[in-house]
Amino acid sequence: MPMTLAEKILARASGNKEVAAGDYVTAKIDVAMAHEGAAWVIDELMKAGIDRVWDPERIVIMFDHWAPAPTELTATMHKKVREFVKKHGIKHFYDVKAGICHQIMHELGHVRPGELIVGTDSHTTTYGALGAGGTGIGTTDMAVVWVTGELWFRVPETVKFYIKGSLPKYVMSKDVILYIAGKYGTEVAQYKSVEFDGPTVKEMSVASRMTMCNMAIEIGGKFGLVAPDEKAVEYVKARTNKPFTPLYPDPDAVYEKVYEVDVSELEPQVAFPHSVGNVKPISQAEGIKINQAFLGSCTNGRLEDLAAAAEILRGRKVHPDVRMIVIPASRQVYMEALKAGILEVFLEAGAVICNPTCGPCMGTHLGLLAEGERCISSSNRNFKGRMGSPKAEIYLASPYTVAASAVTGEITDPRKLMGGKK
Repeated sequence: MPMTLAEKILARASGNKEVAAGDYVTAKIDVAMAHEGAAWVIDELMKAGIDRVWDPERIVIMFDHWAPAPTELTATMHKKVREFVKKHGIKHFYDVKAGICHQIMHELGHVRPGELIVGTDSHTTTYGALGAGGTGIGTTDMAVVWVTGELWFRVPETVKFYIKGSLPKYVMSKDVILYIAGKYGTEVAQYKSVEFDGPTVKEMSVASRMTMCNMAIEIGGKFGLVAPDEKAVEYVKARTNKPFTPLYPDPDAVYEKVYEVDVSELEPQVAFPHSVGNVKPISQAEGIKINQAFLGSCTNGRLEDLAAAAEILRGRKVHPDVRMIVIPASRQVYMEALKAGILEVFLEAGAVICNPTCGPCMGTHLGLLAEGERCISSSNRNFKGRMGSPKAEIYLASPYTVAASAVTGEITDPRKLMGGKK
């Protein structure tokens, strides 16, 4: 029976020769990732009277949402997790200096094609950029995984987005996924696997694919997947010596629906408050005044994102009415940007650079918005209250658009700022 990529991954993980959409399977987990949510997983284990883990080498824990700890409460959470990690010999623990979970999972070789990965974060779908089945789960489910190494799944239907055409100058994969969310809605893939395919995707860097898969959850996706090509396999081999077996959808796999998207004439896109699906082309967003510009997050805090913004900012200044906050997604990205002179561009432009952390995206510390303020952000969600006051507004856009808007003080088409280049 022909299978989609999600079906192949779940068949392998559950020990079945084949599975089909709608089947229920018990699957073995290859990697279990937890950020600060690990503290709540530990609470679940304590309530159940359990003081063991199934495999300390398959559990990966890091601090990123509140790093360094901004309150006594979060400091206490961190302490609890550190003690648990030492007690149970958790090999892969990354404290406050490492960076955002989804970035360092890729960088440090914890994401491998064909594997099934769960995380205490909804954007675990990011791992599909390397052909791994990544999905977010709650802390109770994670407690079960930590003890048994298994979890049940309903095999999801799969929808495919076949993307073709060359991306215009100053248009990024972030614009593509925002366009998809706007055109097809935020529930088009509700509890479905999303496969991104087509010549445009094949041309994308691993980092750009990560942006697409990261936001698969914003259209409802259980998984967001790109079949692993040589580019993805080489990326993984450069970061781990562990063996892995890439999986691929069958040519005659059955999809619930295939959507064809031509990006040849795509404009930069902007998601208006307070929904990721409230997307308009930049031509309908220009001129909206902003108070803050945020470049970072697990969606667009990678080196190529910082480089794109620096291209706009080089030789320019951030508008005096705008606070620009830049947060590299990891320590490694920070170092690479430093060596490349990118951080110097940001500093000279008047931006503030923070340590690798989720920052404003979580709305709990760093760069919060006051009532009536507006932020243009490279992050993935613009829900009411997501970044401080529920009476503030968040607009989502690509790093190019964020940087251009920071310079002018209003939402701006980066193509116009760069002399009309296309």
